[in-house]
Amino acid sequence: MMFSSEILTGQTQKHLVEFHGSLVNWAIVSDLQSLTIAAKNAGFDLAIASSFRGFDRQLMIWQKKYNGINPVFDINDNPVELNGLSDLEKCQAIMLFSALPGASRHHWGTDFDFYDKAAITDKYQIRLQQDEYSEGGRFAALTAWLDDNMAEFGFYKPYDEYRGGIAAEPWHISHKSTADMMLKKFSVKKLEKVLKQYDFAGKEAVLANLPELYKQFILSLIHISEPTRPY
Repeated sequence: MMFSSEILTGQTQKHLVEFHGSLVNWAIVSDLQSLTIAAKNAGFDLAIASSFRGFDRQLMIWQKKYNGINPVFDINDNPVELNGLSDLEKCQAIMLFSALPGASRHHWGTDFDFYDKAAITDKYQIRLQQDEYSEGGRFAALTAWLDDNMAEFGFYKPYDEYRGGIAAEPWHISHKSTADMMLKKFSVKKLEKVLKQYDFAGKEAVLANLPELYKQFILSLIHISEPTRPY
């Protein structure tokens, strides 16, 4: 397994292979295939809404949200008014659901957002919001099945609940052993080095507060088997 800074921060695709039209880490393919087959046998069509997302893509998402082009939501899925917030508060508001470029678990190819393709028509627009995955939602049945069965195949939900950093994301699952290895090799220094090379909205506030943001939004996970130090 390679852990170069380019892989960890989403600046290469050399660790990825294609899986049913999406790019994923080569190390998770066997378990992902087994999970997909088991879901099919249970009556679901487990599909990927978003898997690998490179640095440039994450940067574009960040820019559009910071500059008010795309909406920013609070923990209750209500739109956030960014005007009047400090630069740091804007960054924190965005990071509730969208990672800093270079800091997304989607960079690793170990994580993906799922949906049940069998529960929708081709015209349905997936929103990745709580009501789709909670009781009565289109993807509630698959969500419940995954909660009961995904660990058998090596997967888990890193954002199963809000812990003061990233909001709960019931649609986001991760290949635990591979992602844990990635996270242990990641560091605030690697992230800082990359961010200094790019111009992006809120850069001064991000760099001035990076250790605190890193702790709040990256190290707040309780699922890694050993402590991960920020430096």
